[in-house]
Amino acid sequence: MSKKTNTFLFLLGGTVFNVLITILFFLLFMAIYISFIYPMLPEDSAAWALPVIFVLSIAASFFVYRQVIKLVAKKVDMEKHFDPIFGRRPPPKKQD
Repeated sequence: MSKKTNTFLFLLGGTVFNVLITILFFLLFMAIYISFIYPMLPEDSAAWALPVIFVLSIAASFFVYRQVIKLVAKKVDMEKHFDPIFGRRPPPKKQD
């Protein structure tokens, strides 16, 4: 496979992984909220709890995703297998 194909598949896989991790964290935090926190609070607390749980799940998924990418970067030579996403910078022009 070419570097461009590897890059596309890596980004696609990373996106799917990130979405799945976000959903898993959302379900986990929702289960924790329903099991432990909801019984102690008034019933209208769900109005603020859902956005908070959603933001926490996104933050947790970004943290996990970043750690996984660091681990992959240590084990795989990214330059060898993947094409740069935004292209290479042109060398600076020499001024006379």
